[in-house]
Amino acid sequence: MALEYQNLFTTVQAVSPAYAGVPLGRDQAERTRGTGHVHLLGRIGDAQLGPIYLGFFGVASLLCGFICIEIIGLNMLASVNWDPVQFIRQLPWLALEPPPAKYGLSIPPLNEGGWWRIAGFFLTCSVLFWWVRMYRRARALGMGTHVAWAFAAAIWLMLVLGFIRPLLMGNFAEAVPFGIFPHLDWTAAFSIRYGNLFYNPFHMLSIAFLYGATLLFAMHGATILAVSRFGGEREIEQIVDRGTASERAALFWRWTMGFNATMESIHRWAWWFAVLCPLCGGIGILLTGTVVDNWYLWAVKHHIAPMYPSVFPAVVDPSLLQGAKP
Repeated sequence: MALEYQNLFTTVQAVSPAYAGVPLGRDQAERTRGTGHVHLLGRIGDAQLGPIYLGFFGVASLLCGFICIEIIGLNMLASVNWDPVQFIRQLPWLALEPPPAKYGLSIPPLNEGGWWRIAGFFLTCSVLFWWVRMYRRARALGMGTHVAWAFAAAIWLMLVLGFIRPLLMGNFAEAVPFGIFPHLDWTAAFSIRYGNLFYNPFHMLSIAFLYGATLLFAMHGATILAVSRFGGEREIEQIVDRGTASERAALFWRWTMGFNATMESIHRWAWWFAVLCPLCGGIGILLTGTVVDNWYLWAVKHHIAPMYPSVFPAVVDPSLLQGAKP
């Protein structure tokens, strides 16, 4: 029997003249005019490259992002004595650290956290400028602003980690360093210092939404791929027809799961699951150290976790022994 056609890896590229997009009125001049087609891009999406709209906020975002990366990169290069070979070899372990605890919220010297604060400022500006650009482009096209608000959820978590929580703790030493492994080490140390973050209920919710979002996206993606032989990727026109890919997908989920989402509601479910992951994560981080000092003891108090068993004999305080000197 011949192997049945599956479109998981094979795609058909439709080549057509480049489309410049809808007119933008007075914003038209801020959009690039160059377009092209890249075959490799067509294997994972649309082959057309461009036009690109940057505008003032896009340029400002890229400029601030470049300054941030330059500051971080040059500090890392200086930490290996300006040796480019060692910079490449040790890059995953290099870091730009926040100020020591002794400086609190005050402005530290450049080499003791000052560069970290400057880099953080430009990183925040870059991300916020990009958010404004994304929001304004959606409005200019008459779209909803769902993507911008989903991005804002990730920005919330970033600001909690690097700015809001350190501000509430009164010390920028609580913030995350810039670096690949150093920021992972910070995460492990943070969890240990505050009694195991796994007992944080908002962390639990965040992980549930993380796994839930991956499952929902995988289920939806698999279903549409499975009915794409019937035109399932053309969702809008499929909704108003009978006997179509859309109806087959709905029947499949009723048969296997008991109910099915609609072509619209599955995206609403996926949006909420994905957005609630960083929202809940940010709340959990914000409560750590500010409201709850030890999540394990908090979990024991609220009957979420058991006390550790007493496996060794109790230790008597020597100062309480008879005849001990005061």
